[in-house]
Order: sequence, then structure tokens, then C-alpha cells
Amino acid sequence: MKKTFIISLASVLIGACACGCKSRSGGDISISGAFALYPLVVKWADEFKQLNPGVRIDISAGGAGKGMTDVLSKVVDLGMVSREVYPTEQEKGAIGIAVAKDAVVPTINAANPALADLLKRGLTREAAINLWITGEYKTWGDVTGTPRAEAVHVYTRSDACGAAETWALWLGKKQEDLGGTAVYGDPGLATAVQKDVLGIGLNNLSYAYDEGTRAPNPGLLVLPIDVNENGQLDDDELFYDTKDAIVQAIAEDRYPSPPARDLYLVTNGVPEKPEVVAFLKFVLTKGQEYNMPTGYISLPDEKLQRGLALLEKK
Repeated sequence: MKKTFIISLASVLIGACACGCKSRSGGDISISGAFALYPLVVKWADEFKQLNPGVRIDISAGGAGKGMTDVLSKVVDLGMVSREVYPTEQEKGAIGIAVAKDAVVPTINAANPALADLLKRGLTREAAINLWITGEYKTWGDVTGTPRAEAVHVYTRSDACGAAETWALWLGKKQEDLGGTAVYGDPGLATAVQKDVLGIGLNNLSYAYDEGTRAPNPGLLVLPIDVNENGQLDDDELFYDTKDAIVQAIAEDRYPSPPARDLYLVTNGVPEKPEVVAFLKFVLTKGQEYNMPTGYISLPDEKLQRGLALLEKK
């Protein structure tokens, strides 16, 4: 998944240029990484283009692991990473700048035969552990506590990615501990569950919900999490019908973290290219107004200020 924009820094950031960013008539920015952050970065680049005609921005999605590898090897200027930056990566020069928040959600086929029971009970953390970690749950009856005998088909990600790492972190494990049929990429995993009436998977919000209708993508449903694990879904746990509703719930901390998490643009050392600094300042200032409409949560001001302070070092 890849998109290229022609963008210039002639009138960089309007108000954000007051932060001290330099501008010039041309330049290139390359970005790769997390599927989770890709739609929002595309939106930011599109809006940045309206303000600044002339710099070329190349954006490609391939998973958080690829984004980190690419930025550390200086193949790209910015890596999109949908998990925390590890200490070993920081030692190699990785600097994570938090830019937004979203979440990983469990997805099921909309025609699942156990749907009525699932929407009453939801998914507990214990059930998720028995599906993805121990493999103890073999049927949808195991998941719902009923005599149903239909097999449950568990899906996970094959690529090194923030979504699977964050999901595993919720379960007290790492991505490599997740069981199930491994599928490449967020779009691929969503498609696998759409095609399998007995499937259950995990997706970032932007691949679980349709951006236009704000409802779950055709053939998919987001399985609510029974946060208090009382064996039923209470009124304050029902916020999955639309993307806007779950985004609001994440913003209010009603959805657990993890699998909610911060998203990062990662640099290799403090960035020096004027066009990269200008883009990051835009993202941390004016760009934040596009987070909620695009289905992401804006970050608290103190986190944004930490990123801006880092950029002021150059």
C-alpha cells in the first residue's frame, strides 16, 4: 500500500512556522511502516499539501516492523510505528514522536452462528488468552459457554506489526506467542475473517470500520470486550456500532489500554531535514485537528509539546 504526494514548503505550516521551522522550495520525505497509522499519515500529507505546494512525500504501509527497520537503516526519513519503541531500538538511534492514539479490536464474521450469544457476553481477556495463547478454546461453544460445536478459526498477523504486538501485550505475551492462522497485513487479515464465517481475528480500527459509513466493514463485526469480565456486556461496554462511538470510548479510557495504544512517527536521531521537521511540526499542531474526523484520538498537549521540544533542538 503506497501513496505519493507532491508537497512544497513555500508557506510551511502557517502558524506552525512560528515554532522556528525552516522552509525551502523543494525536498523529499519518505515514510513507511504501520498499517494502523497509514490512513492518518495520508490525510496529514494531503492537508499539508494544501498549505505547501513542492516537496515530494512517499508513503508506504508494510507493518510497524518494516517501518522501524527502514528508518534505522536510513531507507526512509520517518517510520510509522504502532507500538512502543523498544530500548534496543532507542540505542540504535530510534526516537519515537507520539502523534495519535487508536486501538486494536477483535473482529468476527458478521454471519457467525454464535452471534446472538457473543453480543450478550462479549470477549473476556481470559477467553482471548484461551483462543490466541493456549489454544484451549476449540469451538464457539467454548467461547460463549454454550453447547455449540462449531469450530473456532483463529487468525493472527504474519508480519512484524504493532497490532499483533499490542494485542499480545494485552494478554501478557509477545507477538510470537500468538497462535492461529497467520495472515499478512491488516487488509489481509480483515479479508480472511470476512471470508470465514467461523473466523475471529484482530484489526486496527481503520480496517475494522468503513471510513465512509463509519459502520463495520461489510461482512465484519467488532466483537465487544467484556472489560469488567462479569460474563455479560453492560450498557457502558456497548460502543462498537460505529467508528465514532468507539473512538470516543477510547478517548474516555472506557476501552482498555492495551489494546488501545499510542502511535508514533519514528526518526533516526533528531531530524535535520527542514521538510521533515516542518511536516512533524504540522502533525503536532494543526494536523491534530484531523485525528478525530479520520477515526483517531488526538494526544494530550503535554505529549505534543514533548515532540515539539525535541524538534526545537535543531
